[in-house]
Amino acid sequence: MEVSFKILRFDPQRDARAHWEEYEVELEPTDRVLDGLEEIKGRLDGTLALRRSCAHGICGSDAMLINGRNRLACKVLVKNLKQPITIEPMRGFNVLKDLIVDMEPFFAKYRSVQPYLIEKDAPPEKERLQSQAQRERFDDTTKCILCGACTTSCPSFWSNPDYVGPAAIVQAHRFIFDSRDQGKEERLKVLNHGDGVWRCRTVFNCVEACPRGINVTRAIGEIKQALARGKV
Repeated sequence: MEVSFKILRFDPQRDARAHWEEYEVELEPTDRVLDGLEEIKGRLDGTLALRRSCAHGICGSDAMLINGRNRLACKVLVKNLKQPITIEPMRGFNVLKDLIVDMEPFFAKYRSVQPYLIEKDAPPEKERLQSQAQRERFDDTTKCILCGACTTSCPSFWSNPDYVGPAAIVQAHRFIFDSRDQGKEERLKVLNHGDGVWRCRTVFNCVEACPRGINVTRAIGEIKQALARGKV
């Protein structure tokens, strides 16, 4: 099938502002948007810049706006999209070139919540035991692949880039409610301010945008409850 793409391009070395460019490529109906972009880059225009890695919805590197919605290019079939398929970089981040955005501020916020197991006691002789129920408590938020789709779909983030953002909060949730972790107080302190969890306005954009199906808004609400009650 003939597929039309309309891509928002920007090269800081030559462009004063972003502009649209259109391409026509021959694809199979079961091809994904990423296949189309690679066809464009490989055969039509080698200057097109984009990120990709695993191409299987695991690495999260190819998140972008596809027909106005935050999605992973490797997961969306071209046959399911209205043409022309519009492709834009994620909103709220500085564009480095074309579809590549500066993710460093995003990962700085991720690092701020200490996204790793904190153990203050001496290591046990064997593994740190955990029941199935304890594991299920934070199972949903272990699915995050740090693609940024939730954060860049968030109006609170658009209006305030200092907001820690849904993705960082999801990562904090994964450890705050882990029965083996002993760093809950430090993480809750990071999130208990105007640019932390309280900045969330419960719009649910993040839930719709998440390619992993994480209930992001629920996770944020659970941290708010923990702070309000003073306990986890």
